[in-house]
Amino acid sequence: MSKKKHRKPSHNKISNLTNTILSILKKDRNSTFNYKQIAAKLGVNDASSRNQIIKKLQELKAKQEIEEVDRGKFKAIVNTEYHIGRVDMASRGAGYIISDDFEDDVYIASNNMNKALHGDEVEFYAYKRRKRGKLEGEVTNIIKRAKSEYVGVIQIHEKKNFAFVIVDGNKMHTDIFVPINKINKAQDGDKVLVSLEEWPEKADSPSGKVLKVLGKPGEHNTEIHAILAEYGLPLEFPHEVEEFANKIDTSITKEEIAKRRDMRKDLTFTIDPKDAKDFDDALSFKVLDDGLFEIGIHIADVSHYLQEGTILDDEAYERATSVYLVDRVVPMLPEILSNGACSLRPHEEKYTFSAVFKMNDKAEIKDQWFGRTVTYSDTRFAYEEAQAIIENNIGMNGSEVLSNPEKIDTTIPKEVAISGKEYQTSKEVAQATLKLDELAKIMRRKRMSHGAISFDKVEVKFNLDKDANPVGVYFKTSKDANKLIEEFMLLANRKVGEFVGKQKKTFVYRIHDEPNDEKLAALQNVVGRFGYKLNFKDRKSVSSSLNNLLKEVNGKKEQNLVDTLTIRTMSKAEYSTHNIGHYGLAFDYYSHFTSPIRRYPDVMAHRLLQHYLDGGQSVNQDAYEDKCNHSSNMENLATKAERDSIKYMQIRFMEDHKNENFVGVISGVTDWGIYIEIIENKCEGMVSVRDMKDDHYVFDEDHYALIGKNSKTMYQLGDEVVVRVKNTDLVKKHLDFTLIGKHVEE
Repeated sequence: MSKKKHRKPSHNKISNLTNTILSILKKDRNSTFNYKQIAAKLGVNDASSRNQIIKKLQELKAKQEIEEVDRGKFKAIVNTEYHIGRVDMASRGAGYIISDDFEDDVYIASNNMNKALHGDEVEFYAYKRRKRGKLEGEVTNIIKRAKSEYVGVIQIHEKKNFAFVIVDGNKMHTDIFVPINKINKAQDGDKVLVSLEEWPEKADSPSGKVLKVLGKPGEHNTEIHAILAEYGLPLEFPHEVEEFANKIDTSITKEEIAKRRDMRKDLTFTIDPKDAKDFDDALSFKVLDDGLFEIGIHIADVSHYLQEGTILDDEAYERATSVYLVDRVVPMLPEILSNGACSLRPHEEKYTFSAVFKMNDKAEIKDQWFGRTVTYSDTRFAYEEAQAIIENNIGMNGSEVLSNPEKIDTTIPKEVAISGKEYQTSKEVAQATLKLDELAKIMRRKRMSHGAISFDKVEVKFNLDKDANPVGVYFKTSKDANKLIEEFMLLANRKVGEFVGKQKKTFVYRIHDEPNDEKLAALQNVVGRFGYKLNFKDRKSVSSSLNNLLKEVNGKKEQNLVDTLTIRTMSKAEYSTHNIGHYGLAFDYYSHFTSPIRRYPDVMAHRLLQHYLDGGQSVNQDAYEDKCNHSSNMENLATKAERDSIKYMQIRFMEDHKNENFVGVISGVTDWGIYIEIIENKCEGMVSVRDMKDDHYVFDEDHYALIGKNSKTMYQLGDEVVVRVKNTDLVKKHLDFTLIGKHVEE
């Protein structure tokens, strides 16, 4: 009879047990754990492992690193100060935490990130030690994920019954594991939208499921949809929202007109971009008997149709803004409202919300009125058409315009006419345009003298063929006609904000803080390279020297770079119920009132203004502050999507110009390479230092330069160089250049 074989007890020592137990208890420091729960977390259940855990718990208790709250139940003793911050992920899984508690960012090694991802709000503690001069820390808890949905390319492993999604962009250091039953009919290599579901304790990657197949990488629609999906922005309206909008009564009724100020007989017109589909605003103009001018700024009365508590209003609030991509607009409101009922189209009666001012020749306001109106637009102008009237009549002053209308040249040349044919506009409209232009210029001069900053940043636009291929690049600059509209919109926004603000009632403001000294000093460092000087003695000298800089740089090769850097120096404008004024515009009160078709804060401003005009009490500030924060966040996402779509289109444009040399300006210098912006089309790409084979280049941080060790050749911020396209990556939105050399003027 054979002897029974006895299994030897396992004496495998659990490695790093002290740190593991402390980590488990600290991570969930408000809970208690017994030895069985810790064993389960470690995935062990043999007697030896359990004994090791029991023994270690007693040791840690004796050292007073943990406490026994109840019999056999242990809890971490927390003597560390915990902080809250936001993760800024670098490459390879390490990163930094930006926290109000520390002046400098706190470095987090990849093994201390503890499943945090880029942008997450986390709890962490900082070690006493520093790494490379930086404070170092460890993430202890994820408070709030920045996002739960990601865009990437799926790789399917059929035999192994799973897939991975490789996320776009360099801020995500891990792939997302997707079980085969959650790939949602995706095919290998598809670009997909995937949601994070969980991140198991011992797993290297989070697991998720495919929500949507976006298409094949590199295809135009796929990439545009991917940009929207990346920022969680919607593409289409839900069916029930469209249906609700289509059932709204958009007729103009006698009963409703009777409740409003009737301004249909006043000369009224719109000035908008040639390709505009929604007309938010119109101007009316009337000469009064006492020599004053009555100027109405009429805004689409969106809040008449968009009723609170409806699914349509919920959808508009969630979107908070229209998104303007290169080849399409993703509107905040369904088309029946945005391009139909609310749009102030010519020769149609419309419900409007108006700010009406009585003004003298010096653009001083003598009277103001706010309220709901009904208007009728006599004419629709494109900016170029209004500009033609202004340019045709240079030299005519305001009194001449009014006293000698027969002298006005009313010709709209065919090159700028919306119809493509030359025509004569009416004397009345031409008169109004010229007088409004004169008043706008006075208002602008006043604004600048009060310290407003003049940003006339060049906008990059594309000529697209019928398949949305970019066939040309052009630049949009602001001329007198644009500035005319801008000044009157600023006037309405300012006066509405002031009207409510002085009553000390809750309102939605557009606020803009002063730039901080560090950012201004960094700007001086860069622009000093081009020979410009800034004066930071006081608030007035800061704004006037920034204006001088923007004026001096106008038309120069470095204009776009300096404009961009100056804008980055500024704080971000945002929405808030706490009014601190608007630094960039030099206004004590400022709101957004003039674009409710495309911005939800303007809808809120309309509702609140009407509520207060009706004698209503001040509303709950906290509730509106939450709405302001949401609106600011959505605006930020829309701006990022818009920038990504421009970058994508620039790369598509450069794909067709691979064998050409371009002159560019060095717009950024890092230890891994130089960034170059091409002068003629503003496309920006990078030359990798690895590809600069003629020498060994070293980064000189003080001089914003890469310097050759042997040749001492210096490539410095602002230098002009010649480059050629090396590689275009539509998926990563990356443009690589080959450096030909320095540009020599012929």
